[in-house]
Amino acid sequence: MPALQKFGSLAALVVLASMITVAAGQQVPPTLTPEQQERLRIREVMDGLYVIPGFDGGQSGGNVAVRVTDDGVIIVDNKFPYSFDFITEQVASVTDQPIKYVLNTHHHDDHSGSNADFLPSAEVIAHKNARENIVRNNQPGPPRVMFADETAVFLGGVEVYMYHFGRGHTNGDAVAFFPDLRTVHTGDLFVFGQRLNGTTLGPFWDFGNGGSVLEWPATLTRLLALDFDTVIPGHGPILTKADVRIFRGKLETVIDRVSAEIAAGTTRDDIASRVDTTDLDWPLAAVRIRDLFDEVTASQ
Repeated sequence: MPALQKFGSLAALVVLASMITVAAGQQVPPTLTPEQQERLRIREVMDGLYVIPGFDGGQSGGNVAVRVTDDGVIIVDNKFPYSFDFITEQVASVTDQPIKYVLNTHHHDDHSGSNADFLPSAEVIAHKNARENIVRNNQPGPPRVMFADETAVFLGGVEVYMYHFGRGHTNGDAVAFFPDLRTVHTGDLFVFGQRLNGTTLGPFWDFGNGGSVLEWPATLTRLLALDFDTVIPGHGPILTKADVRIFRGKLETVIDRVSAEIAAGTTRDDIASRVDTTDLDWPLAAVRIRDLFDEVTASQ
């Protein structure tokens, strides 16, 4: 084969492989230590309810709630595009019932990444804005079923409600409520603790997908009106209703501090250096503070 033709064939193969990789949209699973792998194994929260832990959007994905019934399994969120096998194996370790429903708390692919793999055998449900975000961002597996304000799944004598209480992390955030267990899965409307690598989590307002800091506290107030004790956050350990109140209070504190600086004449360029959040244990990036500056000034 002539050298030029050989080079051309090799280049074509490289381009083809790259196109296949991009088209698949598959991330590469991270390399985890045995200790990290153990932390991600399924845990029982209470009778009939489990969590496959998630501590961040990079290495471990979001928390997956697993509600087991006599007629199938309902899960909330499904981590990354490569997480289908891991999730199904973890669920199979606690029940022989199939996964019949997958509820998305929002569109980010550390929470809804495996939708496409679940769709052939399960129904995927999300808020209408979450579905629109999935489609607009060219993510795989847009849900076939969507809702506006609330919906419910009834399976094996168990009921699970999904509520959209307003904007916050995105414009399509949904909360899963297990009334018989007095438990909620909040998605990233509420996150807490450390990532798998030990760094500290803070809230992320995704303005590119309809998020709002100013509306977030009111959204949490509506969530807090539900009758629950136990909380599965989007990322982090199992917590309580009181922890959601603390999180809401911190959001209000950040809003108040940025608003006070704006009233004092602080510019957008200087706002991040003037607003300190270390006492809140929230290492917010400068761009997040500037985003909030933009939202506050636009609202005035």
